[in-house]
Amino acid sequence: MIRAKESYRASLAFLVIFLLSSLLTVGYLSRRPPVRIYLDGQVITVHTRQRQVEAVLREAGIALRPEDLVEPPREAPLGPERTIRIQRAGAVTLEADGERWQVYTHQRTPQAILAEAGLTLGPYDRLIVNPASPIRASSPGDSPSPTHLIIQRAVPVTIHRSGAPPLTLQTTATTVGEALRQAGITLYLADSVRPPLSAPVQAGTNIYLDLSVPVTIQVDGRQIRTRTHRKTVSEVLADLRISLQGLDYTVPSLDTPLGAGQTIQVIRVQEDVLVQQEPIPFETTWQPDPELELDQQRLAQEGQPGVYERRIRVRYENGQEVSRTVESERVVRPPQPRVYSYGTKIVVRTLETPEGPVEYWRVIRMLATSYTAATAGKSRDHPRYGITATGLKMRKGIVAVDPRVISLGSRVYVPGYGIGLAADTGGAIKGRRIDLGYDEDNLVLWYRWVDVYLLTPVPDKIRYVLRP
Repeated sequence: MIRAKESYRASLAFLVIFLLSSLLTVGYLSRRPPVRIYLDGQVITVHTRQRQVEAVLREAGIALRPEDLVEPPREAPLGPERTIRIQRAGAVTLEADGERWQVYTHQRTPQAILAEAGLTLGPYDRLIVNPASPIRASSPGDSPSPTHLIIQRAVPVTIHRSGAPPLTLQTTATTVGEALRQAGITLYLADSVRPPLSAPVQAGTNIYLDLSVPVTIQVDGRQIRTRTHRKTVSEVLADLRISLQGLDYTVPSLDTPLGAGQTIQVIRVQEDVLVQQEPIPFETTWQPDPELELDQQRLAQEGQPGVYERRIRVRYENGQEVSRTVESERVVRPPQPRVYSYGTKIVVRTLETPEGPVEYWRVIRMLATSYTAATAGKSRDHPRYGITATGLKMRKGIVAVDPRVISLGSRVYVPGYGIGLAADTGGAIKGRRIDLGYDEDNLVLWYRWVDVYLLTPVPDKIRYVLRP
C-alpha cells in the first residue's frame, strides 16, 4: 500500500514538470517569428531569432552545396517577408577522354552542361545522354533531365576491301563489328574479317575484309543461292560438295573467275548406245533347170531378209536428248534370195487338129482378139494400109503378137482359128495377147482366152521365162 502511494506521487510530479516545460516552450516560440523556406517543392516553416540567411539555414539543418542557388543570398540578412528560396544544383556524371567525374549545375540541356564544363564535341563525336538515348553531336536532342553524359570521341579507322581502294572514316564504335555497321557495310556468314568483329577499335585500326559475292548454282533440278569468297567455279562447287562425274561439265567452265551474281549451271551428261536393226529385203532370182520341162517352175530356195544394224550414241544433258551420232553401221546378216527354178527342157508333142496333126513345143495361154486391115488404125489412102510390121500383106493367117512373148516369124496354132504366122505387132498387143488376122470379108470377132500352140521347128533362141 505504501509503495502504490509513492508511485502515484512520482507520476503526478512528472506530469506537472512536463506541463510547465511545454508552457515555457510555447511561450518562448511565440516570441520567435516564423521563417518560410521553399526547398525542393516543399515549404518548411522555422521559428528563429536569427537575422542572417545562412544562420537560419544552419539552424534549420539544411545543408547546401556551393553550386546551389539561395535567394536572398546566403550572406544577406532576412528580408521583411522572411522567406528563403533554395534551388539546388543537379548532379551530372560526365565521361570523356578516358575520365569520369561529377558536376553540379543548374543547366538543363546537354549542350549547356558540356559548355559549362568546358567540353566540346567534334563533328564525328557521339554524345550519349542518360545512357539510354544516344544523341549525335550533329543533331543533338534536349534531354529533360540529363544526369549522365558520355562523350565518345571519333577515331580514324581504315577498311581494306579486295578489289576496292581503302576506305578511311571516323568512327565512335567500340568494336570492329560496330564500326562496319556504322560504315553501312553488311556482312554475311561467308565473309572474312580481320581483326574479328569483337575486337576493340583504336585510332589507326586497319580492318581487312574478304567479302563474299552472291552466286546461284543450278544442279540436279535445284537452284542453290549462296555467297562465297572463292575465286573460281571449281572452288565453289568443292565447298558445296557438288561433284562432276564422267562427261558432266559446267557453264561457265571450272576455271572461270567468279563475279558478283554469277550463275553456274551444272550439266549432267549421260550417253546411251542405241542399237537399231532394219530388215534388208531379199531379191527373187531365177535359175534354169534342164531337168524341168519348159514353162514349169518350182521354188528352189525360200528367201530370207537380211539384218542391217546401226549403232547410235545418244547424248542426254540434264535428262534432255541433245544429239545423236551414228557410230557404226554393218550388215549383221546378209539377205538370202528367193530362188525359182524354171524349166529349159523342151518336149515336142503332137496335137490332133481338124486340119490334121501338128507338132508343137510350147503352149501359151493367151487372150485372143481379131482384126482386119480396116481395123488396124490406118486409113485406106495410107501408104502402109494393110501392110504388117514384117512387110507382109494383111490377110487371114497373119497374127499380131508381142515379140517378147512370141518371136516374129513363128508358126502358131489357135484352136478355132487354125495355123497362123506371127508377122505383125500392135500398140495394144502386149504380153500374153494375140490378135488374129482376117480378110475384110470373113472377119470373126474374138475375145476369149485360148491355148496357143507354138509349132515346130524349135527356134534357136528361146525366151524360157515369159512375162505374165
